[in-house]
Amino acid sequence: MNATMADEIADPRKAKTFRFVACDFDAISGTASLSYAFDEGPLLIERIVFPDAPALPNERKAAFAGALRLLHLVAGVSYYKAGIPPGLRIETGAIAVDTATFLHEVYFHGLAEFAYQNKLDLSERLSSILASAEGSARANTDAPALLSTQGGESLDLPRRSLLPIGGGKDSLVSVELCKSIHEPATAVWIGDSPLIAACAERTGLPRLNIQRRIAPELFQYNRLGAWNGHVPVTAINSAILVCAAILYGYDAIVFSNERSASSATLEYLGRQINHQWSKSIDFERFLRAQIHAHVATDLDYFSLLRPWSELAVAREFARCTRYDAVFSSCNRNFRILGEHPSNRWCGQCPKCHFVFLALAPFVAKPRLLKIFGRNLLDETALAPGFDALLEYRDHKPFECVGEGRESRAAMYALSQRAEWREDALVARFIKQILPQLDRSQLALDPLLAPADDHFLPARFGFVANASR
Repeated sequence: MNATMADEIADPRKAKTFRFVACDFDAISGTASLSYAFDEGPLLIERIVFPDAPALPNERKAAFAGALRLLHLVAGVSYYKAGIPPGLRIETGAIAVDTATFLHEVYFHGLAEFAYQNKLDLSERLSSILASAEGSARANTDAPALLSTQGGESLDLPRRSLLPIGGGKDSLVSVELCKSIHEPATAVWIGDSPLIAACAERTGLPRLNIQRRIAPELFQYNRLGAWNGHVPVTAINSAILVCAAILYGYDAIVFSNERSASSATLEYLGRQINHQWSKSIDFERFLRAQIHAHVATDLDYFSLLRPWSELAVAREFARCTRYDAVFSSCNRNFRILGEHPSNRWCGQCPKCHFVFLALAPFVAKPRLLKIFGRNLLDETALAPGFDALLEYRDHKPFECVGEGRESRAAMYALSQRAEWREDALVARFIKQILPQLDRSQLALDPLLAPADDHFLPARFGFVANASR
């Protein structure tokens, strides 16, 4: 990048307007291009590559256009947050008011952690999304909405599922559940993680690897001091998979988000901040409505594990040893930039701590120590990390971990077992923390029962059966 270009993009925080400039799809290369800009600055072009993309049947073209425009709007969150300007302009046509509401929810809640970490209040800035959409709708009453209802038709999509693989225990549980009912499913992942590729291969399912190429200027912005922080990656990946489902022909997108993902991390400025908002049932509900109204009525989007707690997922994972040598939930493996752990588990991050703790009540101790290569509960230096999971003297970490009550119940269960109670952090729990807790609130069984709040279609209803 030359000096002139660096000068042009030096500080997006001074921009007045964030622009959604264009979204296009090249059928020959299978590449979607999503273009954005701050004011009149350089284009930021993100590219999504769908491998071996088939020719779209005529009856799916309108739905794919709607899905691509939806992706354009959602993926913009990664770039908008670099400057969070007060104005927002959608240059690809008017958008429906319900889509504007959806967009506001994604940006407001999806950037809530980012706002907290940077001590920002996005309320006023993001009100421009609704204002610009409503103004655009009034000014274009004779023009079709960006996501017009012409896409919201039944496409007679083939019965088969796209199943996103993340490399961790949750999606692998979903794989085995799909296999148990002979559900035609394809393991799909976005990016070039060797770890995820190894997990996908181990599933034995057909595989689909989609590439996401973030505009390189975004990293330059970050190096020059732009606003930076957590973005709702699952929302972006979900929108990518809506496009993929229409393009390749699938009637279901089956995520693996458990009910714990709907639980807030903390409260800020009187609002709930949830690190996992784009994995929550609220996001699921919003996106389902957009898909059915503006893309295809017979494309289903849901989380297979929604009835279950993290502990229930851990219990199910413990039934199968097939993935012990390949899975990892350690987020340091999936950094775009920066150092990765030398093995699959760094042992230092909240994800490592939580997965170890959640599996411990259900996995034989020698097996668990072999998976992690060490006993995290016998390392005194890790006490602050486990305290945060227990919500003891700290709030739950900004990570994809279970609720504090789940961690407390798991630790209590270990405190009652001879093979664990002498380990340093379990012994510390017994001595220092347990006397402050109500033991009637520490039972595992109530947390293992399935909940009723989910969108499981009939063919997956067995997951909500308490007898599993």
